[in-house]
Amino acid sequence: MEDRDIIELFFKRSESGIAELLKKYGTAMRGISYNILKNHEDSEECVNDACLGVWNAIPPEKPNPLYTFACRITRNVSLARYRKRRAAKRGFCDEVPLEEIADCIPSGYSIDDALDEKALTQALNNWLSGLSKENLYVFMRRFWYMDSSKKVGRDLGVSEAAVNQRVARMKKSLYKYLVKIGYVL
Repeated sequence: MEDRDIIELFFKRSESGIAELLKKYGTAMRGISYNILKNHEDSEECVNDACLGVWNAIPPEKPNPLYTFACRITRNVSLARYRKRRAAKRGFCDEVPLEEIADCIPSGYSIDDALDEKALTQALNNWLSGLSKENLYVFMRRFWYMDSSKKVGRDLGVSEAAVNQRVARMKKSLYKYLVKIGYVL
């Protein structure tokens, strides 16, 4: 079923829209959630919560592409659950890869800085557009999809150490780029 047809089901408030969404993108949504939480039950709950989020957003939203929209909601729900569990100190010892680049995000971020969020987003997009296809693939798989370095390396046919070295170089490059354009890190 095409994305526009699934979105139309959501606009008609047909519950089959959720079934079709999961049929088409459920595997990716579960994968993203599991990569963050490392727990199948929590991941499944987050995917269900993400489906509710999509249900509540459509209408009025008419996302294009639906895949990115659904995965972003899944990712955000899963990260919220991760942070909640971590704050409760329930034994979550795996670090979310985003923490690897925490030193590349401007410090002192507050609600007042929300106006600058678009500028930071544009800066990150500019930096990402300068990456090679392979580096962009590594960066997105590591920090968006939360795949392990081992899994990314296996998919690329390189070692985990090679992926980690590449990630370290990209982090250094991102840090330098953001400092160069005026961000205080």
